Amino acid sequence: MKSNRINSKFLKKLSIRHTFTMRRIFCLWCILFVGHLSAQLKLASKLQAPQNFVSDTIVSPPSPLWTQVLFVGGHDLVQTNSTYKNPKGRAIAKEGNDFIGFTADSSGQSLGWISINHELNYKDDRLGDGGGMTAFRVKRLADGSLEVMDQNLNDGRQGKFFNVNFVNTVGETGMNCSGIRSPNGRIWTAEEWFKTDNASIFNGEPNKRAYPIEIAGITIGQGVRDTHDFIIRSDIKPWNGKTIKKYQNFNWYVEIDPKQAVAIRKQYNWGRAGWEGGAISNDLKTVYFGNDEAPTAFFKFEAKTANQYQEGDLYFYKHDHPQKWIKIPYDTEIYLQSVNDYAISQGATMFLRNEWVAVDPKTDMVYWTETGRDDGGKSFDKGIKAGGKPHPHHLKLAKEQNLATANDPAYLDPYGRVWYYDPKTMETGVAVSGGPWPVAGENNYPENHLSNPDGLTTIVIDGHTFLVICEDLNGISHHRVPPGVTEKTCEVYLLDIRKAKNATAKDLIKISMVPRGAEVTGACVTPDQKSILLNAQHPDYTNPFPYNHSITYAIHGLDLLKVVE
Repeated sequence: MKSNRINSKFLKKLSIRHTFTMRRIFCLWCILFVGHLSAQLKLASKLQAPQNFVSDTIVSPPSPLWTQVLFVGGHDLVQTNSTYKNPKGRAIAKEGNDFIGFTADSSGQSLGWISINHELNYKDDRLGDGGGMTAFRVKRLADGSLEVMDQNLNDGRQGKFFNVNFVNTVGETGMNCSGIRSPNGRIWTAEEWFKTDNASIFNGEPNKRAYPIEIAGITIGQGVRDTHDFIIRSDIKPWNGKTIKKYQNFNWYVEIDPKQAVAIRKQYNWGRAGWEGGAISNDLKTVYFGNDEAPTAFFKFEAKTANQYQEGDLYFYKHDHPQKWIKIPYDTEIYLQSVNDYAISQGATMFLRNEWVAVDPKTDMVYWTETGRDDGGKSFDKGIKAGGKPHPHHLKLAKEQNLATANDPAYLDPYGRVWYYDPKTMETGVAVSGGPWPVAGENNYPENHLSNPDGLTTIVIDGHTFLVICEDLNGISHHRVPPGVTEKTCEVYLLDIRKAKNATAKDLIKISMVPRGAEVTGACVTPDQKSILLNAQHPDYTNPFPYNHSITYAIHGLDLLKVVE
């Protein structure tokens, strides 16, 4: 689906150093990476998606790139702590693999520690109710693959995969969606799916097509079972000792120690919202947040001291204010209710479901994904009534749809986009637009197409920085899949970061497709820039093993690509 071809007169020659022979790969589909870019990448043969644009396995590139499955949710065993008075032992890992964290090993004894989010909310006596994470350590082998290593943790657990201990430290976590990877390897998981009462966390989100299977149609009490008031224990003032409703202990960023598979703190001073992704500036002082709500504001936190996030100020973006950033009062009631609601009530610039955030390690430019929303007009109307203002770009798109305003019920934003923010000039703009809207004889649809960008990171290939963009289709309507296709088909793209201002789908370079039903997410690059780690989340349960489970997989060999100007 959506291979990216343009007239050859726009292309420069590219080459790849074929220093590796063809390796065993989990799915042999040939790929041609072509884009209207300042720099080009080209493999020997073309990525050929299945004829019906749907695959039940990973669609991956040929040599010198190859794939490796590292972790299978709902299948691999993880080591557990004593939880809910049950003895420590082993349990089947949760599913819903989403965010991927990577913490480099400065000792040189391994490549580092990988941490995987589980975007779920269901009961489990050993893993803990709600969501959770799995952590493991890897080393790079001579053939380029990654090996999961045996470990002995300080709490006495031994093995390869470890359940992150939340219950016994900061309280249950849930809906672990995206998160934050600091440039120095610190990891935060983000709790999405904003909750407003205890009933919503108690019942959870049971799903007949996920693990565990719903039994006998019983849905009551399948989530977080302990809904007593929660007493906070925190090193962040003034939160320590504060008693809150149990549901209010969800929807925070939560820092973990992936080396010991244990949670450190819920970041109460960053506020409560439907958090998705985030990123930290290269000087370790500014944290940018993506909030998956519609409408949503865009947020940042300014730490008083670099790499110390217990003290600082939280801000929301307001495009029509001279200072652009408005500080949110440090009031625990505002932070407990919803910092997003507060920001919109104060006139924040509104977007439709902000997702992941990335910071260019070379320039400190900020990029984030706005996945869009089919009923965008209705979302903006709710936000305008509350006090917010849509970003001017949405007003422009509304006019292109022959509408007077972006809060018209007919306003659609089915494709989304990637944004950029320049911290030096405080300018925001579109890095790459989703779509395009299919028009007969135009746009080369569906070869050139991008739907609902979500996961995001950067990679350096042969000295050049590229954005890595993951799709998570909001639906299959509005031509997000080709005519006749009834399955979600999500893909991963590269975009030369030098083109990341008003780029279009024709500038993208496709590098993978995940199995039917799955979103592709996680987008994490190993510190040596040799591999991209990805998750295929919630695939169709009828796919062949392991593609009927949420899997964490790697695309290796990126360091073998040569960029030719």
